[in-house]
Amino acid sequence: MPTRVALLLIATVLLSACAGKARSLTPSVSGNSAQSQAEEAAAGADAMGTPAKNVSDLDSELNSPVSAQISSAGIVHGLAVALGTCHSGEEFLAPDTNNDANSTETKYFYDNACTELARDTVRIYTATGAGSETVNRTTQLFAPLSSVAEAVRTDAVAINQAQFDQYGFPIAAVGYARIAVGQLALSGVNTIASDEELVMVPSSGSSNAFCMDSAGFNVVGIASLSETTGWQGGAFTGGTRTVNTNGTIIYAATHIGSDFKGAIGSLSIATGTQNTTCPITTPRFTLAGGTLTYAYNIPLSITYLHGVITNITITNATLSNSDVLNVTTNAALAPSNADFISGSIAKSTGTVIATFSTDAFGDGSLTVNSSGDQFNINDWHVIR
Repeated sequence: MPTRVALLLIATVLLSACAGKARSLTPSVSGNSAQSQAEEAAAGADAMGTPAKNVSDLDSELNSPVSAQISSAGIVHGLAVALGTCHSGEEFLAPDTNNDANSTETKYFYDNACTELARDTVRIYTATGAGSETVNRTTQLFAPLSSVAEAVRTDAVAINQAQFDQYGFPIAAVGYARIAVGQLALSGVNTIASDEELVMVPSSGSSNAFCMDSAGFNVVGIASLSETTGWQGGAFTGGTRTVNTNGTIIYAATHIGSDFKGAIGSLSIATGTQNTTCPITTPRFTLAGGTLTYAYNIPLSITYLHGVITNITITNATLSNSDVLNVTTNAALAPSNADFISGSIAKSTGTVIATFSTDAFGDGSLTVNSSGDQFNINDWHVIR
């Protein structure tokens, strides 16, 4: 067994112990059947989607338009524009359109003129003590050219060890700890459960160190496979958030984790003790149930501008079964294009198992090469 794969499986065992259930030490999708190829493809796409979603959540909770987000180097992350004004495809409101107390609303559009809505996130925040608050966050997800949300994501967030700006956003320069428990409902049906935690270390110059972990699963399962998928892992140490003078933010970290499969209804999220310092040695959230599909080690770099991904790079990330994951961004396309982000899962021999593509919001499709079967990706995860 190659040394790198052996290390990955050791990491999987450590993570699995936190979930309180025994795990298979051997990936279960090494065959060539249509079923195993589809499982391998879905697990590879989820291996990329998990850290991408976690980092996207992190960036959105720091995308405040006020000067309190200035780092110690004097660089502003947020938008210096008037409330309710369109700026490069983004609009910020406080209070929200319902005029709720202690609320904000951030709208992301497919176009820079702010005419075609892509995401609409409402936050209602409540102070719970010195340096702590809770946030109820609701995000509506719109398909291109649609005025009706195809999915709604809700998160209950608790932030502590923090200072907040006038709109209830944590100030990155000070650092903070956060846990979030959420779900994605597709057409009114609860489809994805996903929980995550983060520790943001106070900044040094224009950078912060951070660590995070998460776990989640497909609640309804993938009908064509008669099973469901789940995931757990994180950037347990060594993550960095860097603010650049041009307004972009770069998040870089190595994410270690595992993907699992199981009978529909067999997976759940196990919850432990919150971490408030880095590194994370015992993740708060782990997956309970299922059989190991992939162990992965993904060095990831994502660049954001005003809350939207402009570049994501994964080069030869290690997946078990001797598989490799590569992801690139097509700079010639708009972030709203369904082919903006492209990825492949391949054997070490170069044989491609599957390809996938998404827009900058994590919506797209996955294609299994051997069969031509396609699966939908919503909010960074394979859903059906």
